[in-house]
Amino acid sequence: MLWFYEAFFPVVWIAFLLYWQIKATNTKTTERLEPAASRILRVFVILVVIVILSTTRIPLPWLYLQLWPAGLWPFWLGAAVTVAGLLFAVWAREHLGRNWSRSVTIKQDHELITTGPYAVVRHPIYTGSLAGFLGMAIAISQLRGFVALVLMFLVFWIKLRMEEEWMRSQFGEAYATYARQTSALVPYLL
Repeated sequence: MLWFYEAFFPVVWIAFLLYWQIKATNTKTTERLEPAASRILRVFVILVVIVILSTTRIPLPWLYLQLWPAGLWPFWLGAAVTVAGLLFAVWAREHLGRNWSRSVTIKQDHELITTGPYAVVRHPIYTGSLAGFLGMAIAISQLRGFVALVLMFLVFWIKLRMEEEWMRSQFGEAYATYARQTSALVPYLL
């Protein structure tokens, strides 16, 4: 049964990423694309997060500080949070439709989506993905899970700041009104 616990999170994330890759093929034409440097930096940080989460051989012992006893409760709580978060991100991706892009872009005939999960938060894909990382951190029960969560939060925060700027320039007062009424990542908080 140990194999199940070791394989659960990699299988869930790989399935999520495969879905994401398949859905990336049918999007609108890009009119404006963020600079390559920001995309490369984001990929680098994501690779660091993958290494932190996938190995226990990094020569930084503090990463492996046990925050609470590992066991069934942290695993299943973390698994539930991860699956719920990733399903929320999938719902947002489906709702966004052909306007989606993995990079910060303005699409041809770009639409401002404010319904469905976008009525809950302005960046539900990031919210769901961060919940996925939070679930892993709970399950891992070590400081490295929360280091990975903070790194991903920073990556998404930098990206969403650029997106917000571009959306304001594209949609003007309509986006400003939406931003005043809807939190960025966490309803009523952030």
